[in-house]
Amino acid sequence: MNLAIFFDPLPEELVPAPATATALASCLTPFLDTFPDWRTADLALIGLDEWRGSAAGAPAAHGADAVRRRFYHLQKGSGPARLVDLGNLRPGLTLEDTYLRLREIVAALLEHGTVPILLGGSHDLDYGQFLAYETLDRAVSFATVDARVDMAEHDAAPAEEAHLRRMLMHEPNFLFNFAQLAHQQYLAAPEVLAALEKLHFETLRLGEIRSDVRQAEPLLRQADFVSFDVAALRWNDAPAYYPANPFGLTSEEASQLAWYAGHNDQLSSFGLYGYRPDHDPHGLAATTLAIMLWYFVEGYYHRRGETDFSSRRFIRYAVGLPGTPAKLVFYKAKRTEKWWLEVESLADSNLKRIVPCSYQDYLRAAQGDLPNRWILTQALLG
Repeated sequence: MNLAIFFDPLPEELVPAPATATALASCLTPFLDTFPDWRTADLALIGLDEWRGSAAGAPAAHGADAVRRRFYHLQKGSGPARLVDLGNLRPGLTLEDTYLRLREIVAALLEHGTVPILLGGSHDLDYGQFLAYETLDRAVSFATVDARVDMAEHDAAPAEEAHLRRMLMHEPNFLFNFAQLAHQQYLAAPEVLAALEKLHFETLRLGEIRSDVRQAEPLLRQADFVSFDVAALRWNDAPAYYPANPFGLTSEEASQLAWYAGHNDQLSSFGLYGYRPDHDPHGLAATTLAIMLWYFVEGYYHRRGETDFSSRRFIRYAVGLPGTPAKLVFYKAKRTEKWWLEVESLADSNLKRIVPCSYQDYLRAAQGDLPNRWILTQALLG
């Protein structure tokens, strides 16, 4: 598939000669004169400048390019850094055309095992990211990091305020699980949160992440893709969106979440949306987002391939319970000490899922209580 027809090359002045041989720019292949070979890359950066889904319209400058300037100058991490930059996506004639264009591009990358990193544009572009997973012919899970829960129902709502509803209501339904992270309760309608609870989806408020960011790790570890809105960060750390919000994730917490996403063996695409350079005169937010991308890439190169639960990489724990079920089975990875929980459907023993969990879930089961994650997964299995 010739993906080059969908992209504009990058300006040469945007990709300076690397200051050192260890800078990311020295090992990243950008689209300048020749379209890079994305099939042999581990990760592919895609710039987006589509804002028709936003009520605020398009910013004057290209957000992805502003982040690139900082990202290229960072030092490479411990991995081989087989990265390509495919340039900037040409928007379609309509917003729906852009979604479909993204679907086709992301699906092609997924087919070849290359992880797309989508950067820029309004948050509703994750709908195109989502549509690509329809081609996998299996149920998928995803997570969104956002200060708001974008499930507006009224017809006049801009796409960036209703895209989550569109994904959750999509037919045919290929969604298994969804997690909403870092929302702020005073920005989320109670009926929306109640609807997510009724659908047995997990939510993790900003305050819960603030008290212990590790609570977010199992939710991100279950995701096939992650969609991150820059508005989830507090304005002081990332002055790059409107309206300003004094509360939100710190840059350190956001980078930790990006690391968790990158480290997830299952995750196959990552979107970082909503950056407006016209609100970022000193480039602080651009630097924050560049560092978040660095942590995502570094997390990717620390993946351990922990998917074979019958291997010697795992310790299996069976915990007896007084009721139904009579037993729960947990798995602990010897190397990373991550935990998983086996959930067998009570209605059909042939339906079974091994889902990420925490050590606290194991301790709760050891005390005779069913972990909430088991209850939610059991409901999803039907």
